[in-house]
Amino acid sequence: MSALTPQQRTPDRHGDTPLRIVFAGTPEFAVPTLRILLASSYQVSAVYTQPDRPAGRGRRLTASPLKQAAAGLPVYQPRSLRRAETQAELAALAPDLLVVVAYGLLLPQAVLDIPRLGCVNVHASLLPRWRGAAPIQRALLAGDTRTGVSIMRMEAGLDTGPVYAMAALDIAPGTTAGELHDRLAVLGAEALLQTLPEIAAGNAVAEPQDDALACYAAKLEKIEAELDWRQPAVQLARRVLAFNPWPVAQTRFGDTVLRVWRAETLSMPADAAPGTVLAQDSAGVAVATGEGVLRLLEVQLPGRGRVSGAEFGRGRALRGERLGNP
Repeated sequence: MSALTPQQRTPDRHGDTPLRIVFAGTPEFAVPTLRILLASSYQVSAVYTQPDRPAGRGRRLTASPLKQAAAGLPVYQPRSLRRAETQAELAALAPDLLVVVAYGLLLPQAVLDIPRLGCVNVHASLLPRWRGAAPIQRALLAGDTRTGVSIMRMEAGLDTGPVYAMAALDIAPGTTAGELHDRLAVLGAEALLQTLPEIAAGNAVAEPQDDALACYAAKLEKIEAELDWRQPAVQLARRVLAFNPWPVAQTRFGDTVLRVWRAETLSMPADAAPGTVLAQDSAGVAVATGEGVLRLLEVQLPGRGRVSGAEFGRGRALRGERLGNP
């Protein structure tokens, strides 16, 4: 297994014959990888993505970000890859390699066996840490200071396959899940492109993961976004970062809901019940927690735009108010 850096570059040709790739992905995270492959000398012959879903207030059927970026390629949108007809359709494309980036569907062994060179996944963590659906958010919730991407040979288990290469980056203080997502999406695309020549030549070495070090990144649930002011300020700050841009941390404010987009911890005593507003000033709104103080830097009321904590407090006498459920 190699450790890559974003500055490294490796030629992306396999002899005189372009590698024939089928690409599978769905969300925005997959788009940079598809684009970097389309700009290379590799041949992306088709795209697999999840079916169009209702979205927005009108609940109109909307194509996935990857489908929208498919650039005229044939697009397949099966609801499952377990049907024999679907597997035969993929086999007819005769891919040398299946590249998978946040596809969202399980690949049965019959599909894993179709490409000549197997299936390769771009995963947004340094495996075996944070296997599963939400590695970016779980890393922030845990307070990790370093993360990265793994280029993994897929097998039937959940993110358990051996790893060809990793590329790491530091998580700067105050980084949101959305910001980290964008950095990792680009890093993953670059890492894959650097790894593909060795995979195509059959020279890439994939090292098994140490299962004893594995941890699971469970899918996010909306209920997790509710701030429990009895928790320490440092944990609440992590939740705010991890749930930006979805599902967005929130708390009760009177008879409505206040969404919290950004916050920071303060070094001051929390000499009041958790959830009590201690102060408001030009920097934001300071709230007591179970341990320490959390300053609200950017918030949003229903039906309104996002505003700074200072602007939210302007014209309101918030000191002594209680946030959260009674």
